[in-house]
Amino acid sequence: TKRIHIALAVKNLEESINDYSKRLDTKPSFIANNKYALFRTDSINLSITQNKEESGKLRHLGFEDDKAKEFSEEIDVNGIKWENFNK
Repeated sequence: TKRIHIALAVKNLEESINDYSKRLDTKPSFIANNKYALFRTDSINLSITQNKEESGKLRHLGFEDDKAKEFSEEIDVNGIKWENFNK
């Protein structure tokens, strides 16, 4: 399975969890230190990190890929960081 990974910076973690839970019709599968949450569905892996100064910005993109043997990252032609990883 290969699902898109999107990492966003958010202003308020609790408000964002409520909002994305409704949008994705699921609760986060993981919450850490009241600063980070991860949502996993069949098609998307969405991570949100509380960072008021960077709120609304894309942190990076990537793929959660069952075939990935190890974590890797690279920068695309537009300067966007892409990560590839297994669960």
